[in-house]
Amino acid sequence: MIETNQKITRRTLIASTGAAALAAQTVRLSRKVRVAIAGLDGHPTEIAKPLDSLPDVEIVAIASADAAEVARFKRRNARLAGAKTYADYRRMLDEEKPDVVAVCNNNGERAAAILEAAGRKMNVIAEKPLALTREDLDRVKRAVETNRIELGMLLPMRYEPAYQKLKQIVDSGEIGEVILISAQKSYQLGNREDWYKHQSTYGSTILWIGIHMFDLMRFTSGRDFTEASSFMGRIGFPNAGDMETTTATAFRMDNGGTATLHMDYCLPAAAPAHGDDRLRLSGTKGVAEYMAATGVTLATSTKRPHRIDSLPPDGSVFRDYIAAVYGGAKPTLSLSDIYRNCEVTVAAHEAAVQGKIVKCTA
Repeated sequence: MIETNQKITRRTLIASTGAAALAAQTVRLSRKVRVAIAGLDGHPTEIAKPLDSLPDVEIVAIASADAAEVARFKRRNARLAGAKTYADYRRMLDEEKPDVVAVCNNNGERAAAILEAAGRKMNVIAEKPLALTREDLDRVKRAVETNRIELGMLLPMRYEPAYQKLKQIVDSGEIGEVILISAQKSYQLGNREDWYKHQSTYGSTILWIGIHMFDLMRFTSGRDFTEASSFMGRIGFPNAGDMETTTATAFRMDNGGTATLHMDYCLPAAAPAHGDDRLRLSGTKGVAEYMAATGVTLATSTKRPHRIDSLPPDGSVFRDYIAAVYGGAKPTLSLSDIYRNCEVTVAAHEAAVQGKIVKCTA
């Protein structure tokens, strides 16, 4: 299922300029790069959206058992019209032999698909998380290293202007050393595809959406996490199946500070947007915060609380990956960051399952 509403709501602040900004940042490559999409769960629109700024990238094939969903996806972008359609992604990989495989299947089957592509020595950009367990994450790491492929992961929120600005504020030293991070992700439950409702294909809410904010907490603050403690529960909403409708995670940071994230699927249908994401960074000299209702705000020991309207341009995780792998650019999302985000997320999930504090180690 293509989650069209999530990206719209996270981009409220830049809705009128985001598409134009992406198109303006054209990446030229020395050769054509052939991309195949394996699955249409999660955020395959992150692959399609920046194609106008990637003239040398061709989507050669799409694999999904749902032919009607493939047809709908292809109608969304003229650059997808010529892509061949396959029911089985393995056959697609064998016949098309793409340069890059965009793995966008359900969470439970993702690690296996990454391994299939890596075993064929094809570069991969995958939906998050890479795996639901430490064991599968280790298998992915070994396959990437053994086959010497380039691995990316769909963490698009760190490319959004508001979060880029929070990072700039921290990097400038305006709020001093970050010692407390407070974050929220709240979504409307809506009508979910069947794979969300089963633990074997969904994993957990911490694994599925927590990783977005864990990445942003680390990315903007410059801090890492050493220990995690979590709770999660399934309360109300019988149509949610195995999805946890409420979670809370607390981290100890590498400088001794603390960080928290609470998440829920309780945002009512009457809310103005599908999601309500918030991030607050408290430092020794001030506080920087983002929420859709107020935008990016800053208060320091020398500046009264105020909103910051001048933001960096919108970015793209897929374009960043292509530019790094095939254009020699420095990636905004490094392989070490990808692995670290997965390790932290698995630790937070394990802490909830095991009911104890878990170290955020590899």
